[in-house]
Formats: sequence, C-alpha cells, structure tokens
Amino acid sequence: MTNPTRFETDQLRRLEDMRKTFDKLRAERIRAEGEVERLTRELEEARALALSEFGTDDEGQLQGLIEDAQARNAKLADEFAAALRDVEARLKQLGDER
Repeated sequence: MTNPTRFETDQLRRLEDMRKTFDKLRAERIRAEGEVERLTRELEEARALALSEFGTDDEGQLQGLIEDAQARNAKLADEFAAALRDVEARLKQLGDER
C-alpha cells in the first residue's frame, strides 16, 4: 500500500476530530436525557405533594394560596407590632406614674 497523501492525512485528522466531537455530544445528550428524567420525576413528586397538602397542583391556584398566606402573615405581623407598641406604651405609662 502506498503512503497516504497529504489530503488523505488531513481528511483522517478531520474525521478523528469529528469523532471526538460526536462522542462528546453523545455523552452530553445522554446526560441531558438523564437530567430530564430526574427533573420530570421531581416535578411529578412535587405535584403529588401539592395535591395532597393543598388540594391542587394547579400553579395559578398555588400562587393564589401563597399570596393569601403572605397577606395573612403581613396582617398578623402588623397586629403583633401594634400589640407590642401598646404594651410598650403601657409600660412607659406605668413607669412615668411612679
């Protein structure tokens, strides 16, 4: 057999580079498919948990529940702050009476 020409050598080098790229991309695809499967399982688990705990897995309804809870928490925090100010004022008044 004759020695490969420069053109053939260049082509072989290009093919080897493309094979490396192909192998890398194939490995990335396999990893990405595994990640999609994992995330799909996690999503289904989260939906099942939301359904069992909140009676829905609808994102809009869950967002509404979150907003309602945040509003209730803000109201309760305001009420607590007012109660603390009232106690503080009463204590100050008792201290001033002495």
